Amino acid sequence: MAPESRLDAAAERQVYELHNNDPEDPGYRRFLARLAEPLTARLAPGSQGLDFGCGPGPALARMLEAAGFTMRLYDPFFHPDADALAQTYDFVTCTEVVEHLHQPAQVFARLDRLLKPGGWLGVMTCFQTDDDRFDHWHYRRDPTHVVFYREATFAWLARRFGWTLEVPRKDVALMRKPGPGLG
Repeated sequence: MAPESRLDAAAERQVYELHNNDPEDPGYRRFLARLAEPLTARLAPGSQGLDFGCGPGPALARMLEAAGFTMRLYDPFFHPDADALAQTYDFVTCTEVVEHLHQPAQVFARLDRLLKPGGWLGVMTCFQTDDDRFDHWHYRRDPTHVVFYREATFAWLARRFGWTLEVPRKDVALMRKPGPGLG
């Protein structure tokens, strides 16, 4: 989206406050499990993670804590913990976040720095797949969604940062930073 068409920060936050992301909602937890299940299958017990862009109700972080992982939270509107961005992690999750990024190149570079060698970046966003239907696509009608991704976009990002890429489920990208024994 062109910068002049974007919402200002206050209006953007107002839209986010309308979302119903109740951490106890079974439907929302099933939705988040699309990322949580394939990611946790790849993590070592006791791994430490960051839920980047967790929103006001960090449901995914709670799910991952219940699975035995240590979690930190960061969200520029709801959990602006700069200290969380000064550490490195075994994994970072971004669920329904990357479509909101005004400066995606800078944020993906930051996410790379937040990952330890061998760490995983788990992203969930609705992949853009059909140019003919884009004008009427529900996902692009959210005024806070300013950038859209295809599987090919994640392949490009993986090459750019030297990550490996897996797409284990629809709209889920798991990328792994090189590390010892990973090349």
